[in-house]
Amino acid sequence: MPFTAVIFGVILIIVGAAGYVHGMMNEKASITALIPAFFGIVLAGLGAAANASEGLRKHLMHAAVTVALLGFILTAGRLASKFSELTVSAAVLSQIAMASLCLIYVILSIRSFIAARAADKV
Repeated sequence: MPFTAVIFGVILIIVGAAGYVHGMMNEKASITALIPAFFGIVLAGLGAAANASEGLRKHLMHAAVTVALLGFILTAGRLASKFSELTVSAAVLSQIAMASLCLIYVILSIRSFIAARAADKV
């Protein structure tokens, strides 16, 4: 799972960077476009740290899934609150991408935690 956290973190960094570059090209750059990148940096950092430290792996992976869950809740909540006003734009696509990536990571993590728990009982 640590490698998966790094991969999802890197993808979130790319989503944030792409959104910011798109904004710069349209002279509408905003630091908020980098929010997925900030979450991605934390997620990738936790994944790298978990890979490096066997003793802290479980705690770091739980922290990573918590970051992803917060990323999903905050982004999906923002999208849901503005649902009637949504238009197809780079910002909305970036938010949908972030919410989707975070949700997929949370689901994969929960499946991994369940499998690890089942393997410990055997």
